[in-house]
Amino acid sequence: MICHQTDNGTVCVSTGVYTDIAGTAASNCFGVKGMAARSVADGVYHLLRRESMAKGVRIEFHEDGSISIDLHIMVDSGVNLSAVGSSIISEVRYVVNKYTGTPVRSVNVYVDSMMIG
Repeated sequence: MICHQTDNGTVCVSTGVYTDIAGTAASNCFGVKGMAARSVADGVYHLLRRESMAKGVRIEFHEDGSISIDLHIMVDSGVNLSAVGSSIISEVRYVVNKYTGTPVRSVNVYVDSMMIG
């Protein structure tokens, strides 16, 4: 959790807010099928529904008040992975900073699976 001091008091933002914002921003990018999570039972990556999207996002808090974001995604087949990754990094960094005021140190995108068909 990160707290921001304002003239009117303190605003604290929980981890859940960051995961929801980052997951939604990444899912809305072109070529992204959705967030992915690895099943413990069979070791296969599964597409997450909107309500459990946070499982594909990991937030790390730093002492300087910034955060790092790890995103595990599934993409459509035939997309340029470099372009999709750059788009996600830019969009997530912008949206998280815009809505929370928290500086984003890094965004790491892991393409765990590609949807074919």
